[in-house]
Amino acid sequence: MKAKLSSRTIHVLRPCDKPYEVVDLELKGFLLRVQPSGAMTYYFSYRNEQGTRKRYRVGNSESLSPAQARDQAILLSARVVAGEDIQEAKKSERQVAKLAMSQTLEGFLTHNYEPWATSQRKSGAATVQRIRSNFDHLRHRSLNDINLWVIEKWRSEQLKSGKARITINRDVTSLKACLSRAVEWDVLDENPLQKLRPIRTDNLSRARYLTDEEERSLRKTLSDRDEQLHQRRDNGNKWRRERHKRVLPDLAVRFFSDYLHPMVLLTVNTGLRRGEVLQLKWSDVDLLQRKLIIRGDNAKSGKTRYVPLNDEALSTLQRWQPSAEAMGWVFPAHDGDRMMSVKTSWKRVLKSAGIRDFRWHDLRHHFASRLVMKGVDLNTVRELLGHSDLSMTVRYAHLSPEHKADAVAKLCDSEENDNAPSVKAVAGH
Repeated sequence: MKAKLSSRTIHVLRPCDKPYEVVDLELKGFLLRVQPSGAMTYYFSYRNEQGTRKRYRVGNSESLSPAQARDQAILLSARVVAGEDIQEAKKSERQVAKLAMSQTLEGFLTHNYEPWATSQRKSGAATVQRIRSNFDHLRHRSLNDINLWVIEKWRSEQLKSGKARITINRDVTSLKACLSRAVEWDVLDENPLQKLRPIRTDNLSRARYLTDEEERSLRKTLSDRDEQLHQRRDNGNKWRRERHKRVLPDLAVRFFSDYLHPMVLLTVNTGLRRGEVLQLKWSDVDLLQRKLIIRGDNAKSGKTRYVPLNDEALSTLQRWQPSAEAMGWVFPAHDGDRMMSVKTSWKRVLKSAGIRDFRWHDLRHHFASRLVMKGVDLNTVRELLGHSDLSMTVRYAHLSPEHKADAVAKLCDSEENDNAPSVKAVAGH
């Protein structure tokens, strides 16, 4: 249809089942497209020098009045008369703006690195967020302006603020990996942080594990928590019955009241990482063969491994299974989807148990430490933990002093020392 595009005309237009257009009677090429949703958009239609019909989007009716849209269309018409292909010019402007934006750290993250990382790396989204939150002051700077001095200065400031060395190293590693991709994709000629060495840290300094007293306290607190949840549910259901409301499932028929107790017991007997526990499915649990399958997609190393179940781990899963078997996840959330965090309930249990300076990940250290203290060799511990090499496992070596004592004792076993002077003889000399 044709009509003079004005506020009055637009006011009476109504959406139809299919899109339709209203061509302006005064300005050639100026038109309004009405969608079934009611959205209205101004366009300018023209032919380029090759005679091809094209359209240029002027704007929508919510942001532009008919008069404002017509003024813009007049300017566009003048550019077309001058021989310019305004649609191609618009594409070129977008490409230039996008290229300029991609040369900044934020631009590269948004247009290049983030789409790749989130689709190719399990922790891609977390890595991108880590870069944005820690290097916010660099986000709108050119990639070429990021150099060793800038990062060295940032590291010094972080150290002065009390930030842990290992955390600083991880932050820099995330940025360094991002810039390596920029080199690989020909955005940068070279990685400016390639020669940057990590801050020296003592990788063997922390291997926190529970003392016997702490473990007893933790187990008792978890059992007490089960009883408290049982009692709370009973009291709640009594209140509901009195008011003729629907009661909730009786927890007394369950061995565990909820997820936390069995999750802790499974972790201290298998050494699984928190993410591995939360992503565990019943299809990966073989109770007959007494083993778990940790899929490579869920493992930090990216490699599938099989974890044996001891008696306590097996009985824990057997007792927990009736409470969660209907779900795909071993430890599902209330809505049946995967549980994302246990931070709040875990903190409360630690506080009640009187255990300080202990993280969920330290349950994994506790598992490894107990194995070493019972004489299990480090390579077996490495395999059970899923470490790719021994460098991460040797932190537990000091818990087995016997192997060092046995090693130096062998110096006295050689035949060469048969005639060596005794300690008493040397002392008397």
